[in-house]
Amino acid sequence: MALPSVAANAYAALSRLGDQAGKLGVDTKPPEDGLSFGSVLKDVMAAVTTAGRKSDAQAQAVAVGKANMIDVVTAVAESETAVQALVSVRDRVIAAYEDILKMPI
Repeated sequence: MALPSVAANAYAALSRLGDQAGKLGVDTKPPEDGLSFGSVLKDVMAAVTTAGRKSDAQAQAVAVGKANMIDVVTAVAESETAVQALVSVRDRVIAAYEDILKMPI
């Protein structure tokens, strides 16, 4: 089955992206309020990865008859929502970066 390996590769790539985000030289120490952008981003990416793995596990469980189809649909919907939210945030960050680049010096 090629689908689980494709999903596993996607999760591994997402995990590597999270590791690289921490290595960009950005100060990862949390500010005085306790939150940093890097830590929030890493937590969100971990949540998206977890949701994807959960939906894959549910799909495999239903294939062998150990899960209910409703659980699979719910897990896939949660995963899809998490990925859409992550893509939306990425698009907003890129747009903000492009706006900063357009600012006169």
